[in-house]
Amino acid sequence: MEAIKTRYRTHTNGQLRKSDVGNEVQLAGWVHSYRDHGGLVFIDLRDRDGLTQLVFDSDECGKACHDDARKLRSEWVISVRGKVSARGEGMVNPKLPTGEIEVRVKSMEVLSSSPTPPFTPHETETVNEEKRLQYRFIDLRRAEMQQTLRTRYRVTKIMRDYLGDLGFWEIETPFLTKSTPEGARDFLVPARLMPGSFYALPQSPQLFKQLLMVAGCDKYMQIVRCFRDEDPRADRQAEFTQLDVEMSFIDRENIISVMEGLLRKIWKDVLNVEIPNPIPHMQYDEAMNKYGSDRPDLRFGMELHDITDLGKKTDFKVFSQAPMVKAIVVPGGSKLTRAQTDALAEWAKGFGAKGLAVTKVTASGFDTGVAKFIQPIAQELIARTGAKEGDLLAFAADKPKIVHKVLGELRLKMAKDMNLQPSTEFAWVWVVDFPLFEYDDEEKRYVSTHHPFTAPLDSDLEKLSSHDREVVESIKSKAYDIVVNGSEVGGGSIRIHRMDVQQKVFALLGIDEAGQKLKFGFLLDALQYGAPPHGGIALGLDRLIMILRNINNIRDVIAFPKTQSGADLMCGSPSPIDEKQLREANIKALVPPAKGAVPDVHDVVHKHAGGAGKP
Repeated sequence: MEAIKTRYRTHTNGQLRKSDVGNEVQLAGWVHSYRDHGGLVFIDLRDRDGLTQLVFDSDECGKACHDDARKLRSEWVISVRGKVSARGEGMVNPKLPTGEIEVRVKSMEVLSSSPTPPFTPHETETVNEEKRLQYRFIDLRRAEMQQTLRTRYRVTKIMRDYLGDLGFWEIETPFLTKSTPEGARDFLVPARLMPGSFYALPQSPQLFKQLLMVAGCDKYMQIVRCFRDEDPRADRQAEFTQLDVEMSFIDRENIISVMEGLLRKIWKDVLNVEIPNPIPHMQYDEAMNKYGSDRPDLRFGMELHDITDLGKKTDFKVFSQAPMVKAIVVPGGSKLTRAQTDALAEWAKGFGAKGLAVTKVTASGFDTGVAKFIQPIAQELIARTGAKEGDLLAFAADKPKIVHKVLGELRLKMAKDMNLQPSTEFAWVWVVDFPLFEYDDEEKRYVSTHHPFTAPLDSDLEKLSSHDREVVESIKSKAYDIVVNGSEVGGGSIRIHRMDVQQKVFALLGIDEAGQKLKFGFLLDALQYGAPPHGGIALGLDRLIMILRNINNIRDVIAFPKTQSGADLMCGSPSPIDEKQLREANIKALVPPAKGAVPDVHDVVHKHAGGAGKP
């Protein structure tokens, strides 16, 4: 990084090299480490660009400066002036880009002192995450975090430059918008000037980017913050960032081609890794049947094998009476103990299964578990699954949705637990032709697999008029997800651009004519005034950075993230709002009583909201 010359520095702390020996320089940064050898004081000075070793010698900098150097402590901020010198023989540090030089200090200015910090940037491996998040401004000084933020910046710049060269315009869309509760929960914002009404923070700019296509903008992009009131987890935050893209007069392959070009450039520029050209496609049905997931991790095998027909040849009712029976082969799984396989059965119950049937493959056949029940189909089972001596066969028998969920999760768990070596560093695939609808057994209605604005395949348009569940569930969509290493890093679709088709989709989702007008009237109006065929995609920036940096926790790729419970430990949010603000917003705060206590609701409302306004 080239430094902007200021009164504090002429170079950054990662910039100087042996070719700079003899030059007068000025550096600034944080005291990273401190070594007092009496006559000499050594300081490693740090900024986001790296480290430079400083040497304070009283003969060169004077007694006062030398004495001040002896008082320096970790995380103090200083500026120094001195001469670049070559390190002595045997003193070169090959781990540092600046390891061949040091700066012999002539003068120093202490810009800011610091009390003993709760931890230092090179101690964070021994610090719990809550402490790191509470003092995030110190945690962000870590070289790993600085590199992650640098990578994040590089990726967003590549995105803007690449798409800009293709004629995309970056257009901002509103953060205060209308609640359309058809997906996750919205974050709501009270409208002070319209008591009783609320804005919603956008879960995505979906409708606005479609309206931009209707408006003739042709190619749109935006790196945008989105909000979903969902429980955070390792790869999800309630507040996240995505690259949003939309194009007019295109089909699926045009979108895919543009995105592959972008991803290829990112991986090449950041990691110097080539991405397959083209990235292979996989039908949704194939992904579910083979891997039990619509975001399959293709770095290893363990495909699902359908043995429903074989199960019916046994007297084992769990298999013979199940709607579906599938198996996976765990290589080397025979070494698992009985306690470990029993634990897997309990683990499977967490995904809706009644348990998990297993057996070990031996030289003479099967041993333990359900071995005695599957003897009649032993040869056929081995032939179909390819199981070998020393492997473990694991079975799930239930409804297809549960079978796929259990075995899909099991293959991921076994790959991790058995330390299976991946066949490639990055396994890419486009998953295409998703179902347009899923049936929600709890709500007794259809829901969108992606979102209500996804177009069906042209060959399935007529099925939108059907009332037959089997027919409706067979409708395929023009949706596509990009998956790498089992992580969905982007998803999109060709959109519905005809008002009559959009109305039919809304109707199948249980939204009547009045509801359509109330929730989506502005979209239906736009579609009747000449909407071009259009489609788009969104790439999750946070997940992309996780994969590029090989980081497992999304909080480590976001500068200021929330905890698992959605709290900001540094700022102390969310926090109560005072009575005046509540009155101005025309709202009341209803605080649930503590466990075991049943306070009067009237008292709670007035205690926290001053008794003013409307709920």
